[in-house]
Amino acid sequence: MEEQHVCLVIEDDPDVRGLITAVLSRAGFKVLAVGTGAEGQAAAAAAGSRLALITLDLGLPDIDGRDLSLELRKLSPAPLLFLTARAEDDDVLAGLSAGAAAYLTKPFLPSTLRETALELCRLQPGARL
Repeated sequence: MEEQHVCLVIEDDPDVRGLITAVLSRAGFKVLAVGTGAEGQAAAAAAGSRLALITLDLGLPDIDGRDLSLELRKLSPAPLLFLTARAEDDDVLAGLSAGAAAYLTKPFLPSTLRETALELCRLQPGARL
């Protein structure tokens, strides 16, 4: 039996977190969703190499997402997908330099999130996770 890919979602807004969870669950991921950077760091430490993807909001209440991304990089090799309202060119460049494999700005289309997540996991849409 194939093991399901695990995605860690770190997003403080419960509505957005629910949307991301629904989209990625439908794409075949097992989703671990948390609302703070501290919870995200703990979840990444616990999951370790089982993580296939981490989505990260930059505007968390307890830590800047770019700082958290550096800590997450120490805990997991999973690609980081930044999902944020910060849409200026400098923000995108700073995110990519902080370790993001991809950067989506809010609001985003659910289909774009799904396709990006699958691409980052080197899977084609429709492929079994």
